[in-house]
Amino acid sequence: MQSLALNKQKIYYALFTGMTDAVDSQGYKTGEKVKTYADPVELKINISPSRGTADTEQFGINLDYDRTMVTADMHCPIAEDTIVWFGVPATEPHNYVVKAVARSLNSIVYAIKEVKVK
Repeated sequence: MQSLALNKQKIYYALFTGMTDAVDSQGYKTGEKVKTYADPVELKINISPSRGTADTEQFGINLDYDRTMVTADMHCPIAEDTIVWFGVPATEPHNYVVKAVARSLNSIVYAIKEVKVK
């Protein structure tokens, strides 16, 4: 399976790098952990329209996701918990999170969920 360049749309993604200690405004550790991410990277990838009820449930019926992204690049590093900017610049808060990854012989499908970040 090959991805048609015509169908690809520009996104930015940032890989999850781990958890770090949260710090308050005075510089003290709060005891909470926060997720940290790498710098955003640009990528052209095929993104589905918003998910509807007539779609095949590729990830099962219990996973809550809004769209899918598909690539034929088997070396694509995107994984679960990766954050995605789609339709917004990477200077604004991200608007999607990768919820699941389905690898096949020639392609990778990502289930992404829209999120509201302040």
